[in-house]
Amino acid sequence: MDQKKLEQAARLIIEAVGEDPEREGLVETPRRFAEMVAEQLAYAAVPNEEIARTFEKTFSSPESDMVVVKDISLFSHCEHHIALMYNMKAAVGYIPRGRVIGLSKIARIADAVSKRLQIQERIGADIRDVMERITGAGDVIVLLEGEHSCMTARGIRKPGTLTRTISASGRFRTDGDLRKEFLSLAK
Repeated sequence: MDQKKLEQAARLIIEAVGEDPEREGLVETPRRFAEMVAEQLAYAAVPNEEIARTFEKTFSSPESDMVVVKDISLFSHCEHHIALMYNMKAAVGYIPRGRVIGLSKIARIADAVSKRLQIQERIGADIRDVMERITGAGDVIVLLEGEHSCMTARGIRKPGTLTRTISASGRFRTDGDLRKEFLSLAK
């Protein structure tokens, strides 16, 4: 990430809104802004394949029952306005095929995928894709729910409006009962 360009961008924003970038409270803002963006968009240029390699440690398991991790807190930034997607929760389910992933890795995958300029639908699809790559499971489902500041703080201004998306593969896409079971566990 180009820290200097991020600092320049922040300075330009400060100047564009009519503020003085040399004012006491704003002198360090460009640096702080650059550090924040570097942290919040840390995976902007990292493809799913690389995220999968980072978290690919799995363990053999004879079990093939559904695994669900829910209430994974996330936030991201929409690619249309660079606006915050917040109060986001993810639920991830999969049916192991002889290999399971550590539960904390599921939350780490969701966190990594969200640290990009995104749309909510792609966050779910990318989490599903990375999970499939790591576990070899063809049955993965991701439920996301969140608020988008591009709807709550600007534009239509409807605070509390939630967007829910599902990305599913394999039997979660074709078996209605299995999908309902996941959704009941994800509540």
